[in-house]
Amino acid sequence: MENTEDKEIKMEEVTENVEEVKAEEVSTEPTDEKQLKEMSEVVEAKEKAEDEKVSKAADTQFKKEEGRGEYKRESREDRFAREAREKLDAWIPKTQLGRDVRAGKVKNIDEIFERCEKIMEPQIVDLLIPGLKTDMLFIGQSKGKFGGGKRRAFRQTQKATKEGNVMTFGVMAVVGDSNGHIGVGYGRASETLPAKEKAIRKAKLNLVKIELGCGSYDCSCDGDHSVPLTVEGKCSSVRIKLMPAPQGTGLVVSDEMKKILRLVGIKDVYSKCSGKVNTTFNTAKACMKALEKIGELRL
Repeated sequence: MENTEDKEIKMEEVTENVEEVKAEEVSTEPTDEKQLKEMSEVVEAKEKAEDEKVSKAADTQFKKEEGRGEYKRESREDRFAREAREKLDAWIPKTQLGRDVRAGKVKNIDEIFERCEKIMEPQIVDLLIPGLKTDMLFIGQSKGKFGGGKRRAFRQTQKATKEGNVMTFGVMAVVGDSNGHIGVGYGRASETLPAKEKAIRKAKLNLVKIELGCGSYDCSCDGDHSVPLTVEGKCSSVRIKLMPAPQGTGLVVSDEMKKILRLVGIKDVYSKCSGKVNTTFNTAKACMKALEKIGELRL
């Protein structure tokens, strides 16, 4: 009997302890509505912060992938144009003319020619003539049997020294806007790309204004598609005579002279050449002298 009574007493103590624990758990749970709202707001804020974090990570990943795709689609010409724009934006002029052009005081390149000022920085031409075109004249010849093969833009020469043969590359570049502005430059360097850049830079510095017109008796238009009168230029043994031509005639000149006349803006012209015209270096110089004589004879 005593054992049963002891067991009943112990069971009563256990039930009392369980009830106390449940009471404590119930007391810890929030009973007010304000506490429930606060807890729900905290949980929602945490979930919202996690969602924003995930969305930001997805956006950055998408932008990176999109940027990689755009960079892959960028062509070689676009990359060169972008690099040229960046260099032009970072240009700091050193001459007074360059400062005036940079400040916007000089907005047209014809103003520079009217004041007879000399262009000392190629960036001046890049700013005033944004659509400037560039071309290379084939003044060299590739190596091959029996005197060489095809013509090329780089003329290679060698000089014998104690250290061996030193190679030098020469390039002749032509720049123009097909609106009466033309420049020819020659550059030399130990490598091809520096020689090309030097030639283009010198061509921009040698830019001149050529007067165009229509001096043909067979054409009654007033357009600027040909030369206004007959002019002649000479360099070494090469003599070139440019004569006006009516519309539709085309450029009746050699292939290398076509590059110069197209960049000037001449569409129709007759020509007569004599001497060693295969020497492109002298032919280009003679053509430029003939074009520069137009302004002198018009005066």
